[in-house]
Amino acid sequence: MQTPPPTTPRTEPSDADVEAFKQQLGRPPRGLRAIAHRCPCGQPDVVETAPRLPDGTPFPTLYYLTCPRAASAIGTLEANGVMKEMTERLAADPELADAYRAAHEDYIRRRDEIEELTGFPSAGGMPDRVKCLHVLVAHSLAAGPGVNPLGDEAIAMLPEWWRKGPCVTVSETCGEDGK
Repeated sequence: MQTPPPTTPRTEPSDADVEAFKQQLGRPPRGLRAIAHRCPCGQPDVVETAPRLPDGTPFPTLYYLTCPRAASAIGTLEANGVMKEMTERLAADPELADAYRAAHEDYIRRRDEIEELTGFPSAGGMPDRVKCLHVLVAHSLAAGPGVNPLGDEAIAMLPEWWRKGPCVTVSETCGEDGK
């Protein structure tokens, strides 16, 4: 089991954070509200997005993983059948299913505190299946350990993606605060 990254405070995005996002995903952010978690390297790795995009389109994914190294490692877990195994465990383990339902409720509550999206699911397949480990990991990183049991498990399976240093390099002059 790897050492999980430390919990970090939610912060307002700086110009440098927006530039890092652009480099990480190859596009400008849409509906960016905050940096929900920072990688130990200092760059954003999870952003909080608005429940509606600027054009009014509902966007129920509150926490979005941006780090390409973490995303790649999670993709490997998905390709190796981790989602299927987790979904099977949900059906067989009532305690795990209850904890995962609580994670779903936490996700919906956090999103609805910003704007209620009536009739929209949470994300990642919650509460009945595992559809996207990226979302579950993003939720665990943003909310902290113990909130999403399967997100926490996935983080424990990941390599320490930050050990190689930042996934992107942002010029010190791009943000007023130099971050």
